[in-house]
Amino acid sequence: MGYPADRRASAPYSFRSGNLLVSHDPEQSGARPQPDADLPHVRVGSGGSEARMVDVGAKTSTARRALARAKVEFPPGLCQRVMAGEGPKGPIEEVARSAGILAAKGTGGLIPMCHPLGLDHVEITFEVQGQDRLDVLCRTSCTGRTGVEMEAMVGAAIAALTVYDMTKGLDKGIRLGAVELLEKSGGASGDWRRS
Repeated sequence: MGYPADRRASAPYSFRSGNLLVSHDPEQSGARPQPDADLPHVRVGSGGSEARMVDVGAKTSTARRALARAKVEFPPGLCQRVMAGEGPKGPIEEVARSAGILAAKGTGGLIPMCHPLGLDHVEITFEVQGQDRLDVLCRTSCTGRTGVEMEAMVGAAIAALTVYDMTKGLDKGIRLGAVELLEKSGGASGDWRRS
């Protein structure tokens, strides 16, 4: 339900579209949608709202750390075989570990608004959970002006996809589950841990 056509053009109004507050006041020529103040990735340009990379140049470099997990779920009985190196492409851990490290290092080139970071450390580990699940964990750290959460999540996700690629010949039913941040530290928002 909206304004009648004649009222729409003459009366001021505003509404929220996601995180964007859109306002219209016919008394102001060239009125544009205005982003919320807490959305530093959005600014108003000549064509309306525009995404942008946040300028972190004035921020102080601090120690940043993150841990992310990607779950790989196997059909019954398959996970143990895979971890014993019985997959069609051989042992998975070193290839998946290398893929995850490379991906974490290249996150700034994959995710448009991520800043390229000089990571100090990336670690990929694997933990078997129960009979049929493998958790791929990625730890990242750096001393920088922005967090390393995305690098940890990308590293875990790509390592998990590599596990799938190396094992799909055994069963196409292997699937990726959640990719999620487990914890982070550093920066203005402080420490956080998934409960």
